[in-house]
Amino acid sequence: MELNFLKQINSNFAPAFTYSICTLTTRVEEYHEMVISFLAAGFTEQECEFLYIDNSKGNNTDAYTGINWFLSHAKGKYVILCHQDILVDKDNSDDLRRKLAALDELDPNWAICGNAGAAGPNHIVYHISYPDNVFKSKGKFPLKVSALDENFLVLKKSASLSASADLSSFHLYATDLCLHAELNGYSAYVIDFNLTHKSYGNRDEVFKQSCIEFNRKYNRFFRNRWIQSPSAVFFLSGSKLRWLHGNFLTLFVTRMVNGIKKRR
Repeated sequence: MELNFLKQINSNFAPAFTYSICTLTTRVEEYHEMVISFLAAGFTEQECEFLYIDNSKGNNTDAYTGINWFLSHAKGKYVILCHQDILVDKDNSDDLRRKLAALDELDPNWAICGNAGAAGPNHIVYHISYPDNVFKSKGKFPLKVSALDENFLVLKKSASLSASADLSSFHLYATDLCLHAELNGYSAYVIDFNLTHKSYGNRDEVFKQSCIEFNRKYNRFFRNRWIQSPSAVFFLSGSKLRWLHGNFLTLFVTRMVNGIKKRR
């Protein structure tokens, strides 16, 4: 029997573009202004594809769902997720290329970076401009962080990140992606790529509710728990004392389970 339908997978990803620039759009004119600023900064049609989801007639697609759509359709080596209210009017495509090359040299396992984020409690860093030529920079870059701001994100396509399917809002998806990156052995960074963001953000009631839902999800995920695999038992916990206790019990229970299997 000839199995002509079999297909060998090539592990080398051959991107069709350098960048896939992806945006959820609510104001079409502002989105077009953003695209024009990318083009003027050297992000040409030859090396970039511009993908958008139209929410101009209502929020039909939330950010988490939209990001996963973008990531599944993007054909670029890097996926840029950005707000429609940014202007790439400071640094340009050559600057970004240099920043990403430097990041590759520093940490080949980086998966996501942006221009603002937090490295820990009260350790917020940023390199960004606002209207009227207000420029703010704090930090030594590139700097590894645990969370990023959503205005401008660069994801390495080969890292195969995705946003949580059980969260639904327009907030905290960058932090969600950073956690997914760390869980999969990757890292997140803030880089000194400067552009103009027209907004300082909006911590309204919707944002507060998103924080509650985000906290609920990850509190449950990071809970102390036993995990049973077909051949071993694991006790998961972030506590050092629980880790020692859990390792002892894991070893004991695993030996007990294996002993039962041998006697069958």
